[in-house]
Amino acid sequence: MPRPALQNQSGFRLVRELIETAALIAVLYALVNLTTARFIVDGPSMEPNFRTGQYLIVSRVNYMFGSPARGDIVVFHYPNDPDEDYIKRVIGLPGELVEIRNREVYINGERLDEPYINEPCDAGRCRDNRWQLDEDEYFVMGDNRNHSSDSRAFGPVNIRFIVGEALIRYFPVSDWGLLTHLGYDNHRSE
Repeated sequence: MPRPALQNQSGFRLVRELIETAALIAVLYALVNLTTARFIVDGPSMEPNFRTGQYLIVSRVNYMFGSPARGDIVVFHYPNDPDEDYIKRVIGLPGELVEIRNREVYINGERLDEPYINEPCDAGRCRDNRWQLDEDEYFVMGDNRNHSSDSRAFGPVNIRFIVGEALIRYFPVSDWGLLTHLGYDNHRSE
């Protein structure tokens, strides 16, 4: 059976279709930019899980419908300079007591299992200390504890500074992958 021939479109129809296509592209572009952010890793603070030069897609939507969980990798505005963004792992949740004792992290008196860290923290970087988190604060730390400026230095991070959860590593292509709770299986508090 022969295929039907395309009708000769008038110039008006063609222009209208081009405008509709451009509008659809603009809406999709705006939607992607409203719901995600892109972040480039800079520095050694999250090694071995992230390296300088890796590109990440960060979901802004995840925390509109839920809260950060222990083990989430978050990007946030540095509280002392909101124009600067950091990437860290959520360690302490609102209302919890976070302690560092003998270079190990404790949450409400229980030692936190941390299989994702690069190396044990040295005594100079992990001095004994404690932080009682308010109802809108999170305690964040880098996976490379000896080379990370994190909540140990600048204190807990208020939820209003958290941009979102890192979900996808997309560059370099050899490192592509989903980041859901990278290196931390038992991350949710019960």
